[in-house]
Amino acid sequence: MPVVFYTFERSNHCRMQARIAKREIVNMATGKKGKATYFNAIMGVALVLFLIGVLGWLLINGRALSRAFKEELEVNVDFHDNVTDESVNRMKGILMKQPFVRDAHIITKDEAMKMENQVEGGNMMDFLGYNPLFTSITMKLNEEYVNKDSLSKIKKFVLQSNVVRDMTWPNVVVDQMDSNLKKIGIILGGITFVLLIVVIFLIDNTVRLAMFSSRFIIKTMQMVGATRSFITRPFDLRAFINGLISGVVAVLGLWIVMSFANAQLPVLKTLTDPILLAALIVSMLVLGIIISMISTHRSVVKYLKMHIDDLY
Repeated sequence: MPVVFYTFERSNHCRMQARIAKREIVNMATGKKGKATYFNAIMGVALVLFLIGVLGWLLINGRALSRAFKEELEVNVDFHDNVTDESVNRMKGILMKQPFVRDAHIITKDEAMKMENQVEGGNMMDFLGYNPLFTSITMKLNEEYVNKDSLSKIKKFVLQSNVVRDMTWPNVVVDQMDSNLKKIGIILGGITFVLLIVVIFLIDNTVRLAMFSSRFIIKTMQMVGATRSFITRPFDLRAFINGLISGVVAVLGLWIVMSFANAQLPVLKTLTDPILLAALIVSMLVLGIIISMISTHRSVVKYLKMHIDDLY
């Protein structure tokens, strides 16, 4: 009889421990307990996501600025002095059909003189007695063609016409722009890669520290017979919610920074690519969720594999 009573008491005790552990793990997973721990984890993840979001936004704007600078560069096609208007218009039509031309317009000799007089603040015709300038076509090229090699090939193509005198562009600007943009791209790319690795480790450590306070509840659930999936499911759900909240907080922070920057420099609104910006925002949300869930699941499984004495 005492043996039966002991077995009955032990069975009741196990069931009671299971109910208590189940309630505790649900409370922890739904945020009813340990709110401070989860809040710190959420804000920590949000902070690192915000940092990588800001850097990503700078990369997007840097790419847009590079494109804007290159596409605003003017290339001049100068004609011989005796060229007819018909020949100039024909040449413009040929150039507009080329894939490298984004825009082109004709500047006559008289228009060129007026522009030069405005720059010099005088009248060159009165000083020289004649107009030394040439009729020209000013072109703006597509971004991918604004480099030394492409411009040299375009010049060979343009000079095939016997009415064209020369094709000029600011060589120093093109060389420095191409070189500097490549260096900036490499530097920012390297910083982004390093920061991404740092972000992954920071989020992983932040989540693992948050899970440390739940290690005894996890082990208790295992000791009373709960399956691994039953134990990990609520924590994975909580990790998904926390990661999503962190991503939303980081996106809101990025939006504040972008709004301030756009207010100071309105040109940024026209430069920012909405598709790349949307991809950045989605990446921030997905990164927060994925890393939070992976780190949480790894932590739960680690505590399940540990001996009870190693938890202390």
